[in-house]
Amino acid sequence: MRTGQTHLFIPGPTNVPETVRQAMNVPMQDMRAADFGELTLGLFAGMKSVLRTTTGTVMFFPGSGTGAWEAAITNTLNPGDKVLMARHGQFSGLWVEMAQRLGLDVEVVDLPWGAGTPVKEFARRLAADRDDKIKAVFVTQNETATGVASNVAAVRRALDENFHDALLFVDGVSSVASLDFRMDEWEVDLVVTGSQKGLMLPAGLGILGISEKALEASRHATMRRAYFEFADMLKMNADGYFPYTPPTQLFHGLRRSLARIEQEGLDKVIARHHRLAEGVRRGISAWGLSLVAEHHTLYSDTVSAIRVPAEVDARDVLRIAYEDFNTSFGSGLGPLAGKVFRIGHLGDLNEAMCLTALSVAEMALYRAGVKLQLGAGVGAAQAWYAAQAAKRPMLQVAAE
Repeated sequence: MRTGQTHLFIPGPTNVPETVRQAMNVPMQDMRAADFGELTLGLFAGMKSVLRTTTGTVMFFPGSGTGAWEAAITNTLNPGDKVLMARHGQFSGLWVEMAQRLGLDVEVVDLPWGAGTPVKEFARRLAADRDDKIKAVFVTQNETATGVASNVAAVRRALDENFHDALLFVDGVSSVASLDFRMDEWEVDLVVTGSQKGLMLPAGLGILGISEKALEASRHATMRRAYFEFADMLKMNADGYFPYTPPTQLFHGLRRSLARIEQEGLDKVIARHHRLAEGVRRGISAWGLSLVAEHHTLYSDTVSAIRVPAEVDARDVLRIAYEDFNTSFGSGLGPLAGKVFRIGHLGDLNEAMCLTALSVAEMALYRAGVKLQLGAGVGAAQAWYAAQAAKRPMLQVAAE
């Protein structure tokens, strides 16, 4: 029999804060009622703030981030269009596969798992594309399988410096509301995210940010679509309604999540993710283990993918953590299965939770046969967190 709390340190779905969970505990309501827009209209504005856009349009589709990927592609591109993509992890690879299955001509740059988006190679190919045959460039801002964050702003510069008019697509599923993302400043045409990561909700809501340029493309795109039709959404969303049954309970939760983000401040949310991630990374280093990410400039602030020694099976680490210590970590995906485990550190998270993750991971690694000093990783993270806390002003607690 398990007692106490079961800990979840996977890179999504993430922990749902109690206030968000309670906000979703509401009776079913009429999605066609005259006052339904009082719930939904504020969500569009709130997501625009999170995406840092004043000119973009936000859409919510019941589904996952993968569904939002499909909506982005089918509404803006035509069968046979050439697109430029990099494949350097599980999710960037799945995006490539989807584009191919939808009939696009995908120019793929294959890279080792652990690399980021190849900005210089993208720039070279854009420069060589004198006839603008490339209609879109795809960037996975955060490759969840490898713990690699890529530079979206640099890809935008590559497009601009080569006077290229391709659309810029960004997979922000494990980065939006956690890592720095600037839709307007970086001139992102389509960004895709989901409810179950930085937005601290259950899975079930695919979210898109769409530029005016992408909306114009959608008016002429010929790819077949039905459920994911932008025009149907635009027609109904103006008044806060939807062309089909929306996930109303998730909307109530999203309203509370957006309020939490606004209360903390988006810049502080991003800074917190960096602070917490750096403590986790210092703990991993103290174990003598390395990350999958090839260079420190690629380290993700939402997930760390940790290589185990060759003589150890990472699946044993995962099993021990789950069965003996009531804790879930992320598994190694694809070619990293058995070689890597992942600690997710995004969403509703604090220093104590990260120390718990490191403590359990240490015990599981030790039990699985990794030679490390118990307490080393926790101690390294404690030193970092304590030093960072000393730089912040003390909270003043009012006397009752």
